[in-house]
Amino acid sequence: MSGHPHPHHCHHDHRSTDEAPYGQVDVTASVGRRALLGGAGGMLMLAALPTPARAATTMMADVPVAAAGAARTSAITQGTTLVHADLHNHTVMSDGDGSAQAAFASMREAGLDVAALTDHATLFAVDGLSSSEWRTTGELANAADDPGRFTAIRGFEWSHPLQGHINVWNTSDFADLLRAGSTGSLYRWLTGRPGGLASFNHPGRELGRFDDFSFHASARDQLVGLEMFNRTDDYLFEGWSSGRTSPLVACLNAGWRPGLTGVTDEHGTTWGFHEGKGRSGLWVTENTRAAVFEAMAARRCFATRVSGLRVDATANGVRMGGVVNVTSGDVRFLVDIDRGAAWDGKPLRVQVLRPGTSTPTVVDVVETVNGRLAEVTVPLRAADGDWVVLRISDPALPNGTPGPVGHPCNDFGVAYTSPWWLRP
Repeated sequence: MSGHPHPHHCHHDHRSTDEAPYGQVDVTASVGRRALLGGAGGMLMLAALPTPARAATTMMADVPVAAAGAARTSAITQGTTLVHADLHNHTVMSDGDGSAQAAFASMREAGLDVAALTDHATLFAVDGLSSSEWRTTGELANAADDPGRFTAIRGFEWSHPLQGHINVWNTSDFADLLRAGSTGSLYRWLTGRPGGLASFNHPGRELGRFDDFSFHASARDQLVGLEMFNRTDDYLFEGWSSGRTSPLVACLNAGWRPGLTGVTDEHGTTWGFHEGKGRSGLWVTENTRAAVFEAMAARRCFATRVSGLRVDATANGVRMGGVVNVTSGDVRFLVDIDRGAAWDGKPLRVQVLRPGTSTPTVVDVVETVNGRLAEVTVPLRAADGDWVVLRISDPALPNGTPGPVGHPCNDFGVAYTSPWWLRP
């Protein structure tokens, strides 16, 4: 299991996990604006972080904890508002330390707009969800959900010790390893639940890597996420030093079309109060479950590990997560990057990532500054690969898990846009 060792009670509740859907609220409401992200608790767990993570966090001394973030309105698109989300968290109901009853309130207090509990679904509920706990998670999410201001979501983490872990949201039941013992059987289970959404978690941490990202076309539209930041780690070069392909390259080259996300994967008791751990930005029409799931399905999201960051981007006018109709020719990217006054004047880079063999090929790098619109035009050919991703980085800091010597992405990753797909 992921996370910290935890003495856990065994469960004996093996009833069917099918049940009525937990209340999906469809209420039109204006999106709540939260000026402050994070709180004084942001440094609480810093001392407990692993040494490399602690060093990276300490090196970002110019990043104040609980900084006010950027405005929630895009400088380049209309019709949506930014919400800050953490869609991967644990409690004592699997291998976490904290009470599920406290989790949603903690995440809302910390300034998150969207939060999910995703305890492990394992085998025979050992160190994982039981049917009664699944129902409890739904009840807690319904109680915490505040349409227009705070979206609380129930999910689960399908947890295979070899193939990897996959988060699933927006289903009325859950699948443990008894119901879905392989990635293929999980995909079949998922496609039987229209509206269910899923994500490849900490990709490459488990050796099987989702059966090497074996592609199942029927599940493509429902696999909406690939975690690029999990806790304090950037997964771009995960496994590269031992001869594996970049998870980003392996996943996208296989034919999957996920949005890119960041998560804290919280196993402690300070949900939401972590600077430097992964989180996601979602561009929603309103802050409700239905609108959050719509944004996830549209891949209108970005991965980051910085609170209060706003990232939006278009390619030839098409928003990230979309399809660009191009066979060969110039593609113009506009990128809106802002973290507000805390990062005034901060130098940043925008890197254009394209398919490679073991690591992404970087076809251009543009220097920019926080709060300034970045623009980059690059010639792209669909024949060279059907995807393109923008990575935003801090040139002043190193990547804790670097790739090949001299690779442009060996600096500190700040954010990833969701991909665009090129279609001739």
